[in-house]
Amino acid sequence: MNAKGYTLVYVVLFVAATAQVLVEFAGLAYWTAFGAIIGLSAAKALLVAGYYQHLVSEPRSVSYVVLTGLLAALALTLAAAYSIS
Repeated sequence: MNAKGYTLVYVVLFVAATAQVLVEFAGLAYWTAFGAIIGLSAAKALLVAGYYQHLVSEPRSVSYVVLTGLLAALALTLAAAYSIS
């Protein structure tokens, strides 16, 4: 990927971050705002992992290892949240 591509990804990330801030101040219902922020955060995470961490150009097996680690971290977070409540 060239500098033009990285700049485009940066602009998309900047716009998504700005949209997240605007969602917080938009006065939306809690679950609507929560869903919008989670969706924007997931999209930003995919862009960062795909382009800045170069997972797009790596073999699929590397992406599966990263995905396995992500799912393990999510499972541990959910287990911890469940045990607290």
